[in-house]
This record gives sequence, structure tokens and C-alpha cells, in this order.
Amino acid sequence: MNGYHGYVINALMASGIALLITLAMGPFMIPFLTRLKVGQNIREEGPKRHFAKAGTPTMGGIMIITAVMVASFIMAGSSAEVMSVVLVMLAFGGIGFWDDYIKVVLKRSLGLRAREKLGLQLIIGILFGLLLVFYFNRGTSIVIPFSGQLIDLGYLYIPFLILVLMGTSNAVNLTDGLDGLVSGVTVFVVIAYSLVCLMTSHYNLTIFCGALAGACLGFLVFNRYPARVFMGDTGSMALGGAIAALAAITRSEVTLVFIGGIYVIEALSVIIQVISFKATRKRVFLMSPLHHHFELKGWPETKVVYYFWLVAMLFAIVGLLSFKGIG
Repeated sequence: MNGYHGYVINALMASGIALLITLAMGPFMIPFLTRLKVGQNIREEGPKRHFAKAGTPTMGGIMIITAVMVASFIMAGSSAEVMSVVLVMLAFGGIGFWDDYIKVVLKRSLGLRAREKLGLQLIIGILFGLLLVFYFNRGTSIVIPFSGQLIDLGYLYIPFLILVLMGTSNAVNLTDGLDGLVSGVTVFVVIAYSLVCLMTSHYNLTIFCGALAGACLGFLVFNRYPARVFMGDTGSMALGGAIAALAAITRSEVTLVFIGGIYVIEALSVIIQVISFKATRKRVFLMSPLHHHFELKGWPETKVVYYFWLVAMLFAIVGLLSFKGIG
């Protein structure tokens, strides 16, 4: 098959493979995690209805990571770009796994210390940045949305990339607070990125995007309300790292602000809440991240999730439109 059409077919096949792997793993992984007693801890200051979720097995992100790896390698082979994104996903997933392990197995509620988590993310960012600039010859320029203009950051690119990786992984982590929320949002984000990869001729990465979308859809079967398993930091950190890596390779780091708009809003709500409380001792939101604000306003959890999915789809469309200006 000529052109990119073959890659589209392979991406769809990768999506199907990842979906089936996740669906097959669920009936085994969920009881296994339950026997290990890796149950989710619930914030005491959170919505009262969430207390019923205490003990639901977490670390289900292992299912997503496994499915994406297998499907990507089957359909994309030894593509260097795909392997690099998979490694970033694994590295960030590893940080999340360590954090989950400390919290739910060692029973240290705070998990990894902030400086430990940020230090590990810093190392990954430096290594990935050097790989992009010197091995993939990506250069140090970024694309400005809507205009399509390139801005060369020079030596500032790697620090910028580190901020993108840190910001995205932690923003996705903050979004993971309701049943099915981050799984569904990420499907729209990754579908948008599959098109970005086609537009920028990174065809093998389209296959990775397909695998990631399929894995999230498969996980959603077990994670939708009422959730039988949570992805934990293992999954959310892995998703954030993978999405940021896709943005870096396709020079769409700034466009990610639009495509991943829900992640941005969730992170901003936390930042605004903290700044407001420290400055005025008053809270802007009933609770942050933003999805909890709507819960405390009386919205059913499923309503919040469905509306956030809808907004995520709109953000993805806006992001794609903004990316058309690339020449």
C-alpha cells in the first residue's frame, strides 16, 4: 500500500491489538491487584461519595503500558521514533509505579518526595532532549500555532522540553480524579496526535498513537463508573510522558496547550487555588482540581466526566485547526 494509507491501516490494527490485550488482561490483573491489596487511598477532604471507592485496586496503568508496548512493536517494528516514545512512557510510568508502590504497598501516603519525583523527571528530560537534538536531528525550533512560524530556542530548547515533560505528566496526573475521566480525555488527545503525526510525516508514530488510543479504550471498560480499577500514577504519568514526547518529536509543544486543553485547565485550577489561598486565605474553587469543584456543586460524577470528554474533543479540534498553519 502506497503513501501514508498503509500506516493508517497499521495504526487501526495497533489500536485493535492494544484494545484486545487490555480487555484480556483486565479479568486477570484486577483480581491480582486486589489480592495484593494495592487499594486506592481517598483524600479525606475530598467529596464524601468518593469514600466508597476506598480499596479499589490501583496501578492498573500496567495494563495500558503493556498493551501499548506490545501493539506498537508488532505493528511498528523497530522504529527508532516509536522506541524513543515507548522508553519515555516507560520511564515516566516507572516513576509513577514507584510512587504508587510507596503509597499503597509501603503505606506512606505522600509517596515519592517532590524533589525525588522532579529530579527523576529532570534526568529523563535531559536525556530525551539530547536524543532528539543530536540523534534524531530534530533541531531546537518549535512551531507557533495558527501562524505556523518557527522559533528557534537554541540552548533554551532542552530546558523548555523538560518543562513540557514535567508539566504534561503532572497535569495528566491531576486530571486522573474521576472514574473514566483521564482515560476518555486521553483518547481524544491521542486521536488528534495521530493526525498531527500524519501531517508531519511521522508515520510510525501514528501507529503508536493508535496503540495508545486502543489501550485507553480497553482500560475504560474497567475504569468507567463505577470503576473496578484505577490506573494510578503508574498510568497517568506514563500517559503524560508519552503525549509530551509525541509533541516534542512533532514540534507541536505549544499546540499541546490546545490539544490537551483539559489537562491545562485542571493544572491551572490547582495553581490558581493555591495562589489565591496563600495570598488571600480564600479559595476560588470549592475544591481543586476543577472536576472536584463541579462535584461539590452537586453534579453527578458521570455528568462531570461526560462534559469534560466533550470539552476535550472540542479542544482537540481547535488544536488541530491551529496546527494547519505549518509550512
